[in-house]
Amino acid sequence: MYVTLEPHDHESTMPRCSVAVVEAGIARVVVGALDPNVRTNGNGVARMRAAGIVVDVVDDPPSLALIERFAYTIDSVLPFVTLKMAMSLDGFVSPRPGMHRVTGEEARERVYDLRAEHDAVMVGAGTVRVDDPLLTIRPHRTRVKPYARVVICETAPLPLASRVFAPPPDVPPGSYRPTIVLAPAGLAEEFALLNAQCEVLMCGEPDAHQLDLRAAMLALRGAGIATVLCEGGPTLAARLIAAGLVERIVWFVAPAFFAAPGAVPVLNGADLSAIANGWTFDGVERVGNDLMITARLPHV
Repeated sequence: MYVTLEPHDHESTMPRCSVAVVEAGIARVVVGALDPNVRTNGNGVARMRAAGIVVDVVDDPPSLALIERFAYTIDSVLPFVTLKMAMSLDGFVSPRPGMHRVTGEEARERVYDLRAEHDAVMVGAGTVRVDDPLLTIRPHRTRVKPYARVVICETAPLPLASRVFAPPPDVPPGSYRPTIVLAPAGLAEEFALLNAQCEVLMCGEPDAHQLDLRAAMLALRGAGIATVLCEGGPTLAARLIAAGLVERIVWFVAPAFFAAPGAVPVLNGADLSAIANGWTFDGVERVGNDLMITARLPHV
């Protein structure tokens, strides 16, 4: 038997996998990675070996990559945040606000895959106002945990007619939870009307008028969101990186030049000098006519 993750050996909502393996009479088990959960870590292997099963733990990079988000969230009170951005060769997301088609169709399909791999997709309010995105997964993919759409908003509430608040068309009921809006606690009255159409989480101190992003991520995790794919915009992306809240980036580069008066830079409005060094690039791939670069980020 070959498994990516060590069969778990602790009490949970599911029966112990290690016991099921023993009872199945399997003679040899190859484990890709030990379970980072301290309640199991090595105990599943020990139980199987005690039952006479030959167990090999390879601890190989592909297995560790597959459990990356799980390994992080098992010990963290914050969600695992993946930041996806797309830019031209000269570092812009658009030659002017409102023009948001940067990459080709293949790259956009890859982004839908990324959305399906996370509990939620998140953007800033500026992106909603300019692009009015759906933030859905296309084509729809069924799973047990409903998908979530999240908007970071710290000024005026978003228009109620924004597509991100509408139930996605042509999907089974319950596939998406109500859209989550994260806003400063000091603006509770301004956001009261949104409560009827979405789930508003007021974050930070009671008189706060600027959103504390760490408090917002804590609130998001408290709402059951363990993994988040953030798709910008540039201001939110820069602030998340500067705050040390991004674990992984997925960066698409399109073979185009957007520099022009009013062009929108890929990152904007935050000092990123504190994390200028220490990036770990671990993937470069051609996706259609675009380039996809992935990396792990250091923490401030």
